[in-house]
Amino acid sequence: MLPSFFDSVLSLIVRTSTDLPPDVRAAMRTAMAAESEGTQAAQALTIIAQNIDQAAQDEGAICQDTGMPTFEVKTPVGANQIVMKQQIREAIAEATRRGKLRPNSVDSITGENSGNNLGPGTPIVHFEQWERDEIEVKLILKGGGCENMNAQYSLPMEVPNLGRADRSIEGVRKAILHAVWQAQGKGCAPGAIGVCIGGDRTSGYVHAKEQLFRTLDDVNPDPRLAELEARIMGEVNKLGIGAMGFGGRVSLIGCKIGVLNRLPASFFVSVAYDCWAYRRLGVVLDAQTGAITRWLYRDPGHPVAAMADQAGFVRTGREVVLQTPLTEAQVRELKVGDIVLVSGRVYTGRDAVHAHLMKHAPPVDLQGSVLYHCGPVVAKDGEGWRVTAAGPTTSIREEPYQSDIIRRYGVRAVVGKGGMGARTLEALKDAGAVYLNAIGGAAQFYARTIQQVDDVSLTEFGTPEAMWHLTVKDFPAIVTMDAHGNSLHKDVEQESARELAGLKA
Repeated sequence: MLPSFFDSVLSLIVRTSTDLPPDVRAAMRTAMAAESEGTQAAQALTIIAQNIDQAAQDEGAICQDTGMPTFEVKTPVGANQIVMKQQIREAIAEATRRGKLRPNSVDSITGENSGNNLGPGTPIVHFEQWERDEIEVKLILKGGGCENMNAQYSLPMEVPNLGRADRSIEGVRKAILHAVWQAQGKGCAPGAIGVCIGGDRTSGYVHAKEQLFRTLDDVNPDPRLAELEARIMGEVNKLGIGAMGFGGRVSLIGCKIGVLNRLPASFFVSVAYDCWAYRRLGVVLDAQTGAITRWLYRDPGHPVAAMADQAGFVRTGREVVLQTPLTEAQVRELKVGDIVLVSGRVYTGRDAVHAHLMKHAPPVDLQGSVLYHCGPVVAKDGEGWRVTAAGPTTSIREEPYQSDIIRRYGVRAVVGKGGMGARTLEALKDAGAVYLNAIGGAAQFYARTIQQVDDVSLTEFGTPEAMWHLTVKDFPAIVTMDAHGNSLHKDVEQESARELAGLKA
């Protein structure tokens, strides 16, 4: 039964993880054209464009966070969904083994990583029967950073900076604007949003995520929603959040809104935020063999044009070259807006490492070190390891720990995305350290700066959460929080909040 189904689903997973669909590429190309040359937003988008090309060329993960695989499957009446689900699970495990997906399935009680992306609730598979004699499989890979930026509003309510949001289209508009504003750079802007008006708390989030399966260039068949989608796009892109939250003209590349009936007592607005690495594709399969008869969202017969004209980071001559370990004097010379090129030893550290360092001494000397908020995709290379994808993760999750770790162990630079809070900013100032913002999602671009894996510690946490000892060369990042109390993230958030308040009416 369906002898080609497994291979077809595996092809879908690999392609979704490594090659953005044409509509997303077109939207990102438009975003690049909108930003002024030499701005931080333009520099970020240049790296993103290069990363998109590199991922497709090398069939490598676009972003190291390959997300929660979510399948929407439509089958003919009588199809064996039990067998299909099992083969989908096997294809997920095989894609993980090949390094196309990062092991992301973690036991919620013990924290143990399954290592193969399988476990209760992983992957998510939704089946629906239809009367066609063919099978449709759609897949979206939505990472944890943007998943954390999802939001749900219960109207009526007071929305920060926008006032009262009633149970009306105008109230819905305020909720959506706030959801995008609060994501800032933590969701890897420019992003896209799926929205559901109504439903209950559960169905609202599901339907919001389903809106992300629409193409960016479609038009909502409901004229009321089409008007609202267009209005949101226009207003959000006046907020000045920009790529990575650096400030800029493009903060959103898509807004797709659906509606469900609701209970009289409830009025929910559910927002599913997705990052620029908007990975979703689909296939239509022969109902008898499971072989791919056509692709959705892309036409393999029409190769897409390259996003970037050049490879590598474009230097201006104003970059600051840093060789690890760093001194306090070096770090205090840096200021917000400086572009740095880091070379030497860098250590990765995500949630598990930070929690560990609050109770235990580090496995290495962190004095003068660079700590990279990153959970890489790695592959065995003989007796050692090779990093195949290595972009930054959202840093704000480490805010409860970061200030203590900086002060306690002498960390001089923290690399991540989206910025950090007041406690970390104070520690940077007191201890003489900086926060460096790398470009979120640019996993292939940054993997190319890693010359070798020197060692790994704390492997009991699983490969994404382990502490990897990396040698990097010319790793580019932007100083967004310095040792003088300045924060680009705080400045952009405050300025965009003033713009948001101007959209009350």
